[in-house]
Amino acid sequence: MKYFVSKQKGFGFLLVLFILFFGLNGLASAKGKVTLPKTMIWSCYDVGSSGYTQASAVANAFLKKYGTRVRLIPSGSAIGRVTPLATKRCDCGILANETFFAAEALGDFAAYEWGPQDVRVLMGVPACIGLVTTKKSGIKTAKDLKGKRLAYVPGATSINIKSEGWLAFGGLTWDDVQKTVFPSYKAYNKALKEGDVDAGQTHPGNPMMYDLESSPRGIHWIPFPPEDKEGWKRMTKKLPFLSPFHEKKGAGVSKEKGVWLAGYRYPMVTVYADTDADFVYNLLKAIDECYDLYKTAHVYMPRWAIKKSGIPPIDAPFHEGAIKYLKEIGVWKSEHDAWNKSRLQHMRTVKDAWGKAVQIAGEKKMRSKEFKEYWLKERAKALE
Repeated sequence: MKYFVSKQKGFGFLLVLFILFFGLNGLASAKGKVTLPKTMIWSCYDVGSSGYTQASAVANAFLKKYGTRVRLIPSGSAIGRVTPLATKRCDCGILANETFFAAEALGDFAAYEWGPQDVRVLMGVPACIGLVTTKKSGIKTAKDLKGKRLAYVPGATSINIKSEGWLAFGGLTWDDVQKTVFPSYKAYNKALKEGDVDAGQTHPGNPMMYDLESSPRGIHWIPFPPEDKEGWKRMTKKLPFLSPFHEKKGAGVSKEKGVWLAGYRYPMVTVYADTDADFVYNLLKAIDECYDLYKTAHVYMPRWAIKKSGIPPIDAPFHEGAIKYLKEIGVWKSEHDAWNKSRLQHMRTVKDAWGKAVQIAGEKKMRSKEFKEYWLKERAKALE
């Protein structure tokens, strides 16, 4: 009996040592040395864009802290930024809402050769976007858009789908406004000042908005206050990655009162679901650990802080490697797990609907344009 007790004590002692060793080893993984490849390739937005500037700042910090050289592949199109990621020609994408469109098979990705992409995010920088108008337009709220000229850019899914969200907030659709076509984002921003359109999508940091603010027409941001729960319910049904954002900086924004716009994520560090979890873990850890080296490089760089950028809502589910790191540093909570599981289930629904749609379209020999229209209807049905 004595021998048995001493064995039990010995076993208990070994068990304590085992727990301490592996427990401390697990803790060390959060504080230990980052492991990165010597060279990396990231896809990103065009040279001169905010996304490119921010990606460059982080890349420079990687070189200083870890000796890792990052080559950026800039592109002006969603397909151009996602293709290197899909074909494994880059390690990650520093993307915007093409992450959402790729995951949901919308816009350019609602095509036979694409469909729902199994993308995941590591983090996303909080940013804001909104609908701007002029003081002369008389538009005060989203409901006042009825009958007014709203900017539309053919082929710019990111712009146009958000416009559907702004309209939904006011209980409207494209049928309730004058769809005013422009060739580019820059063109309609300029047209606001010239009086050729009443409202368009942009953000308060846009340099052209300062010109509008100082012009005779003046500037006004259409508010999306969080207390309008029905408006937000309608908007997030179309755009689940949006949330209320109280902006206090930028053209036409009062530092004292601010304005309630729509918060989203730009840029987002994006990979595919099958990307190695250890690589993802180390990449996010590196971004977090060298924050002090890049936080002053751009006006929006402070928003890269992991406590702000490592939580949902966001355009796609978080990668398991990212979640592991976020849990270790205490950022990831149970409610974030619930959100992530919900988005994963949502993506499974979209994938199932895509498979059925492609099969039926193949049997009916649908052409690309016909298939896209058919898919959008089938997708809407599946998500109901």
